[in-house]
Amino acid sequence: MTLDLVSRPTPADLRQARLDHPKTRARDLANTMAVTEAALVAAHVDGTHVVRIDPALERLVPAIQTLGDVMALTRNASCVHERKGSYEAYHAGAHASMVLGAEIDLRMFPRHWVHGFALLDGPRPSLQVFDAAGDAVHKVFLTEASDHAAFETLVASLRLADQPDTLALAPRPPVEGAKSRPEKLEELRRDWAAMTDTHQFLRIASRLKMNRLGAYRIVGGDWARPLAPDAVTSLLHLAATNAVPLMIFVGNQGCIQIHGGTIEQVKPMGPWINVMDPRFNLHLRTDHVAEVWLVSKPTRHGMAHSVEAFDADGALITQIFGKRDPDTAAFRALLDKLPLAQGGGA
Repeated sequence: MTLDLVSRPTPADLRQARLDHPKTRARDLANTMAVTEAALVAAHVDGTHVVRIDPALERLVPAIQTLGDVMALTRNASCVHERKGSYEAYHAGAHASMVLGAEIDLRMFPRHWVHGFALLDGPRPSLQVFDAAGDAVHKVFLTEASDHAAFETLVASLRLADQPDTLALAPRPPVEGAKSRPEKLEELRRDWAAMTDTHQFLRIASRLKMNRLGAYRIVGGDWARPLAPDAVTSLLHLAATNAVPLMIFVGNQGCIQIHGGTIEQVKPMGPWINVMDPRFNLHLRTDHVAEVWLVSKPTRHGMAHSVEAFDADGALITQIFGKRDPDTAAFRALLDKLPLAQGGGA
Protein backbone atom coordinates (compact mmCIF):
# COMPACT_ATOMS: atom_id res chain seq x y z
CA MET A 1 0.00 0.00 0.00
CA THR A 2 1.07 3.58 -0.51
CA LEU A 3 1.64 5.87 2.43
CA ASP A 4 0.37 8.84 0.40
CA LEU A 5 -3.19 8.53 1.63
CA VAL A 6 -5.83 11.03 0.52
CA SER A 7 -8.26 10.42 3.37
CA ARG A 8 -7.59 9.93 7.07
CA PRO A 9 -6.22 6.40 7.50
CA THR A 10 -8.36 3.88 9.36
CA PRO A 11 -6.99 1.62 12.09
CA ALA A 12 -6.79 -1.13 9.47
CA ASP A 13 -4.72 1.17 7.22
CA LEU A 14 -2.36 1.91 10.09
CA ARG A 15 -1.95 -1.78 10.95
CA GLN A 16 -1.14 -2.55 7.33
CA ALA A 17 1.36 0.31 7.17
CA ARG A 18 3.10 -1.13 10.24
CA LEU A 19 3.30 -4.53 8.52
CA ASP A 20 4.64 -2.94 5.33
CA HIS A 21 7.28 -0.91 7.19
CA PRO A 22 8.31 -3.00 10.22
CA LYS A 23 11.67 -1.27 10.67
CA THR A 24 10.39 2.30 10.52
CA ARG A 25 10.26 4.05 13.88
CA ALA A 26 6.70 4.54 15.13
CA ARG A 27 6.99 8.32 15.29
CA ASP A 28 8.38 8.52 11.74
CA LEU A 29 5.71 6.20 10.36
CA ALA A 30 2.97 8.17 12.11
CA ASN A 31 4.29 11.40 10.58
CA THR A 32 4.33 9.80 7.15
CA MET A 33 0.72 8.68 7.62
CA ALA A 34 -0.27 12.16 8.87
CA VAL A 35 -1.49 10.80 12.20
CA THR A 36 -0.19 11.04 15.75
CA GLU A 37 2.01 8.35 17.24
CA ALA A 38 -0.73 7.57 19.77
CA ALA A 39 -3.20 6.89 16.95
CA LEU A 40 -0.74 4.46 15.39
CA VAL A 41 -0.30 2.62 18.68
CA ALA A 42 -4.05 2.63 19.37
CA ALA A 43 -4.74 1.05 15.98
CA HIS A 44 -3.00 -2.10 17.26
CA VAL A 45 -5.03 -2.37 20.46
CA ASP A 46 -6.53 -5.86 20.68
CA GLY A 47 -6.57 -6.42 24.42
CA THR A 48 -3.82 -9.04 24.11
CA HIS A 49 -0.78 -7.72 22.27
CA VAL A 50 -1.44 -4.01 22.78
CA VAL A 51 -3.52 -3.08 25.82
CA ARG A 52 -4.94 0.26 26.90
CA ILE A 53 -4.01 0.99 30.52
CA ASP A 54 -4.72 3.62 33.14
CA PRO A 55 -2.02 6.34 32.81
CA ALA A 56 -2.80 7.99 36.17
CA LEU A 57 0.54 8.60 37.86
CA GLU A 58 -0.59 7.54 41.32
CA ARG A 59 -1.29 4.04 39.96
CA LEU A 60 1.25 3.79 37.15
CA VAL A 61 4.46 4.88 38.86
CA PRO A 62 4.21 2.57 41.90
CA ALA A 63 3.57 -0.29 39.47
CA ILE A 64 6.65 0.66 37.42
CA GLN A 65 8.70 0.57 40.61
CA THR A 66 8.07 -3.19 40.79
CA LEU A 67 9.74 -3.78 37.42
CA GLY A 68 13.32 -3.23 38.60
CA ASP A 69 15.85 -2.16 35.96
CA VAL A 70 14.18 -0.61 32.90
CA MET A 71 14.93 1.98 30.23
CA ALA A 72 13.08 5.30 30.58
CA LEU A 73 12.57 7.43 27.47
CA THR A 74 11.39 11.02 27.26
CA ARG A 75 11.56 13.05 24.07
CA ASN A 76 10.41 16.11 22.21
CA ALA A 77 10.43 16.81 18.49
CA SER A 78 14.20 17.37 18.42
CA CYS A 79 15.80 15.34 21.20
CA VAL A 80 15.47 11.85 22.72
CA HIS A 81 16.68 11.08 26.27
CA GLU A 82 17.09 7.41 27.26
CA ARG A 83 18.21 6.33 30.73
CA LYS A 84 18.44 2.88 32.28
CA GLY A 85 17.72 2.42 35.97
CA SER A 86 15.04 1.76 38.54
CA TYR A 87 12.16 4.03 39.49
CA GLU A 88 13.00 4.81 43.09
CA ALA A 89 11.47 7.46 45.37
CA TYR A 90 8.15 8.71 44.00
CA HIS A 91 6.76 12.04 45.21
CA ALA A 92 3.18 12.65 44.10
CA GLY A 93 1.64 16.06 43.59
CA ALA A 94 -1.61 17.39 42.14
CA HIS A 95 0.18 19.55 39.58
CA ALA A 96 3.71 18.10 39.50
CA SER A 97 5.20 14.80 40.61
CA MET A 98 8.76 13.49 40.79
CA VAL A 99 10.78 10.31 40.62
CA LEU A 100 14.11 10.85 42.36
CA GLY A 101 16.65 8.07 41.99
CA ALA A 102 20.31 7.48 41.37
CA GLU A 103 19.64 6.95 37.65
CA ILE A 104 15.99 7.71 36.84
CA ASP A 105 15.22 11.36 37.61
CA LEU A 106 11.86 12.70 36.37
CA ARG A 107 9.58 15.70 36.74
CA MET A 108 6.04 14.77 35.69
CA PHE A 109 2.93 16.89 35.09
CA PRO A 110 -0.10 14.65 35.61
CA ARG A 111 -2.69 16.45 33.50
CA HIS A 112 -0.75 15.59 30.36
CA TRP A 113 -0.65 11.83 31.06
CA VAL A 114 -3.85 11.08 29.11
CA HIS A 115 -3.54 7.92 26.98
CA GLY A 116 -1.69 4.85 28.27
CA PHE A 117 -0.73 1.63 26.49
CA ALA A 118 1.15 -1.54 27.26
CA LEU A 119 2.90 -3.14 24.28
CA LEU A 120 3.49 -6.78 25.13
CA ASP A 121 5.11 -8.17 21.95
CA GLY A 122 8.59 -7.90 20.56
CA PRO A 123 12.01 -8.05 22.19
CA ARG A 124 11.31 -5.00 24.37
CA PRO A 125 7.81 -4.87 25.88
CA SER A 126 6.97 -1.33 26.92
CA LEU A 127 4.61 1.11 28.58
CA GLN A 128 3.83 4.21 26.53
CA VAL A 129 1.96 7.32 27.62
CA PHE A 130 0.71 10.11 25.35
CA ASP A 131 -0.85 13.53 25.90
CA ALA A 132 -4.28 14.71 24.81
CA ALA A 133 -3.01 15.53 21.31
CA GLY A 134 -1.43 12.09 20.90
CA ASP A 135 2.23 13.07 21.33
CA ALA A 136 4.53 10.87 23.41
CA VAL A 137 5.00 11.98 27.02
CA HIS A 138 7.01 9.09 28.46
CA LYS A 139 7.89 5.47 27.66
CA VAL A 140 9.28 2.64 29.76
CA PHE A 141 10.99 -0.32 28.05
CA LEU A 142 11.81 -3.60 29.74
CA THR A 143 15.42 -4.78 29.72
CA GLU A 144 16.94 -8.22 30.23
CA ALA A 145 17.22 -7.33 33.92
CA SER A 146 13.55 -6.33 34.31
CA ASP A 147 10.99 -8.37 36.21
CA HIS A 148 8.77 -9.63 33.39
CA ALA A 149 6.34 -11.33 35.76
CA ALA A 150 5.80 -7.99 37.52
CA PHE A 151 5.12 -6.45 34.09
CA GLU A 152 2.33 -8.97 33.50
CA THR A 153 0.86 -8.12 36.90
CA LEU A 154 1.08 -4.41 36.09
CA VAL A 155 -0.79 -4.85 32.81
CA ALA A 156 -3.50 -6.91 34.45
CA SER A 157 -4.01 -4.40 37.26
CA LEU A 158 -4.00 -1.27 35.05
CA ARG A 159 -5.96 -2.68 32.09
CA LEU A 160 -8.95 -0.52 31.17
CA ALA A 161 -12.37 -2.10 30.63
CA ASP A 162 -12.76 -0.53 27.18
CA GLN A 163 -10.16 -1.45 24.55
CA PRO A 164 -11.02 0.57 21.39
CA ASP A 165 -8.53 0.84 18.52
CA THR A 166 -9.27 4.53 17.92
CA LEU A 167 -8.58 7.64 20.00
CA ALA A 168 -10.38 10.91 20.58
CA LEU A 169 -7.59 13.47 20.32
CA ALA A 170 -7.45 17.17 21.08
CA PRO A 171 -5.74 19.71 18.79
CA ARG A 172 -2.03 20.08 19.41
CA PRO A 173 -1.39 23.45 21.10
CA PRO A 174 0.91 25.71 19.06
CA VAL A 175 4.42 26.42 20.28
CA GLU A 176 4.60 29.77 22.01
CA GLY A 177 7.24 31.88 20.33
CA ALA A 178 9.54 34.24 22.20
CA LYS A 179 7.61 36.79 24.30
CA SER A 180 9.55 39.88 25.33
CA ARG A 181 8.45 43.16 26.90
CA PRO A 182 11.28 45.66 26.46
CA GLU A 183 9.40 48.22 28.57
CA LYS A 184 9.83 45.80 31.50
CA LEU A 185 13.56 45.31 30.95
CA GLU A 186 14.78 47.10 34.06
CA GLU A 187 12.30 45.21 36.21
CA LEU A 188 13.44 41.93 34.64
CA ARG A 189 17.09 42.73 35.36
CA ARG A 190 16.32 43.78 38.93
CA ASP A 191 14.33 40.63 39.72
CA TRP A 192 16.84 38.41 37.91
CA ALA A 193 19.70 39.78 40.01
CA ALA A 194 17.66 39.15 43.19
CA MET A 195 17.01 35.45 42.48
CA THR A 196 18.08 32.98 45.14
CA ASP A 197 16.90 29.83 43.32
CA THR A 198 16.76 28.99 39.61
CA HIS A 199 13.13 27.87 39.96
CA GLN A 200 12.13 31.50 40.62
CA PHE A 201 12.94 32.45 37.03
CA LEU A 202 9.76 31.19 35.38
CA ARG A 203 7.60 32.94 37.97
CA ILE A 204 9.44 36.19 37.26
CA ALA A 205 9.03 35.81 33.50
CA SER A 206 5.35 34.92 33.84
CA ARG A 207 4.63 37.88 36.11
CA LEU A 208 6.23 40.19 33.56
CA LYS A 209 4.22 38.49 30.78
CA MET A 210 7.35 37.13 29.10
CA ASN A 211 8.57 33.60 28.56
CA ARG A 212 11.95 31.91 28.84
CA LEU A 213 13.31 32.69 25.37
CA GLY A 214 11.81 36.18 25.29
CA ALA A 215 13.56 37.06 28.55
CA TYR A 216 16.87 35.66 27.35
CA ARG A 217 16.75 37.73 24.19
CA ILE A 218 16.47 41.06 25.97
CA VAL A 219 18.07 40.72 29.42
CA GLY A 220 21.61 41.25 28.15
CA GLY A 221 24.75 41.66 30.20
CA ASP A 222 26.23 38.49 31.65
CA TRP A 223 22.82 36.97 32.37
CA ALA A 224 22.17 35.51 28.89
CA ARG A 225 24.68 35.36 26.06
CA PRO A 226 23.94 33.92 22.59
CA LEU A 227 26.12 31.00 21.51
CA ALA A 228 26.63 29.43 18.10
CA PRO A 229 24.10 26.73 17.11
CA ASP A 230 26.81 24.05 17.37
CA ALA A 231 27.66 25.00 20.97
CA VAL A 232 25.70 22.06 22.39
CA THR A 233 27.68 19.62 20.26
CA SER A 234 30.90 21.31 21.36
CA LEU A 235 29.86 21.07 25.01
CA LEU A 236 29.08 17.36 24.77
CA HIS A 237 32.47 16.64 23.18
CA LEU A 238 34.32 18.76 25.74
CA ALA A 239 32.49 17.17 28.68
CA ALA A 240 33.25 13.67 27.41
CA THR A 241 36.92 14.43 26.77
CA ASN A 242 37.41 16.06 30.17
CA ALA A 243 35.11 13.73 32.18
CA VAL A 244 33.09 16.68 33.47
CA PRO A 245 29.73 15.56 34.93
CA LEU A 246 26.60 17.15 33.48
CA MET A 247 22.92 17.51 34.24
CA ILE A 248 21.13 17.04 30.90
CA PHE A 249 17.42 17.93 30.83
CA VAL A 250 15.11 16.90 27.98
CA GLY A 251 11.36 17.23 28.19
CA ASN A 252 7.94 17.91 26.79
CA GLN A 253 4.84 19.41 28.35
CA GLY A 254 4.16 16.25 30.38
CA CYS A 255 7.59 15.03 31.51
CA ILE A 256 11.17 16.18 31.98
CA GLN A 257 13.90 13.55 32.20
CA ILE A 258 17.33 14.30 33.67
CA HIS A 259 20.71 12.59 33.32
CA GLY A 260 23.22 13.35 36.04
CA GLY A 261 26.81 12.23 35.55
CA THR A 262 29.64 11.97 33.09
CA ILE A 263 29.26 11.00 29.44
CA GLU A 264 31.77 9.03 27.38
CA GLN A 265 30.85 8.20 23.79
CA VAL A 266 29.75 11.21 21.71
CA LYS A 267 29.13 10.26 18.10
CA PRO A 268 27.68 12.18 15.14
CA MET A 269 25.39 10.37 12.71
CA GLY A 270 23.86 12.41 9.88
CA PRO A 271 22.04 15.38 11.44
CA TRP A 272 22.14 13.73 14.88
CA ILE A 273 24.68 14.12 17.66
CA ASN A 274 24.47 11.13 19.97
CA VAL A 275 25.66 10.07 23.40
CA MET A 276 25.97 6.28 23.25
CA ASP A 277 26.88 5.12 26.77
CA PRO A 278 25.83 1.80 28.32
CA ARG A 279 23.30 3.38 30.72
CA PHE A 280 22.52 6.67 28.98
CA ASN A 281 21.75 7.61 25.38
CA LEU A 282 20.99 11.05 23.98
CA HIS A 283 19.95 11.76 20.38
CA LEU A 284 19.81 15.43 19.34
CA ARG A 285 18.83 16.74 15.91
CA THR A 286 21.48 19.41 15.40
CA ASP A 287 19.70 20.74 12.31
CA HIS A 288 16.73 21.67 14.54
CA VAL A 289 18.84 23.92 16.77
CA ALA A 290 18.16 27.56 15.91
CA GLU A 291 19.33 29.37 19.06
CA VAL A 292 21.63 28.47 21.96
CA TRP A 293 22.01 30.59 25.09
CA LEU A 294 24.51 30.58 27.90
CA VAL A 295 22.39 31.55 30.88
CA SER A 296 23.55 32.59 34.35
CA LYS A 297 21.19 32.77 37.32
CA PRO A 298 22.12 33.71 40.91
CA THR A 299 21.26 31.29 43.71
CA ARG A 300 21.90 31.31 47.44
CA HIS A 301 24.81 28.92 46.79
CA GLY A 302 26.40 30.87 43.96
CA MET A 303 25.88 31.34 40.24
CA ALA A 304 24.17 28.56 38.24
CA HIS A 305 25.10 28.36 34.55
CA SER A 306 23.26 26.49 31.81
CA VAL A 307 23.46 25.99 28.06
CA GLU A 308 19.98 25.95 26.54
CA ALA A 309 18.95 25.13 22.96
CA PHE A 310 15.77 26.20 21.15
CA ASP A 311 14.26 25.33 17.78
CA ALA A 312 13.13 27.78 15.10
CA ASP A 313 9.65 28.04 16.64
CA GLY A 314 11.06 28.94 20.05
CA ALA A 315 10.50 25.53 21.69
CA LEU A 316 13.04 24.48 24.31
CA ILE A 317 15.00 21.41 23.14
CA THR A 318 17.44 20.77 25.99
CA GLN A 319 19.13 22.39 28.99
CA ILE A 320 22.57 21.38 30.26
CA PHE A 321 23.97 22.32 33.69
CA GLY A 322 27.05 21.30 35.61
CA LYS A 323 26.39 18.42 38.02
CA ARG A 324 26.79 20.21 41.29
CA ASP A 325 24.76 22.64 43.32
CA PRO A 326 24.81 24.99 41.68
CA ASP A 327 27.84 24.37 39.44
CA THR A 328 31.43 23.18 39.13
CA ALA A 329 34.60 25.05 38.25
CA ALA A 330 35.31 22.35 35.67
CA PHE A 331 31.96 23.00 33.98
CA ARG A 332 32.53 26.75 33.95
CA ALA A 333 35.91 26.15 32.28
CA LEU A 334 34.12 24.29 29.46
CA LEU A 335 31.70 27.19 28.98
CA ASP A 336 34.59 29.53 28.24
CA LYS A 337 35.50 27.34 25.26
CA LEU A 338 32.07 27.36 23.60
CA PRO A 339 31.66 29.24 20.30
CA LEU A 340 29.73 32.49 20.51
CA ALA A 341 26.94 33.35 18.12
CA GLN A 342 28.03 35.34 15.11
CA GLY A 343 28.21 38.92 16.29
CA GLY A 344 27.83 37.74 19.92
CA GLY A 345 30.93 39.53 21.10
CA ALA A 346 33.52 38.43 23.62
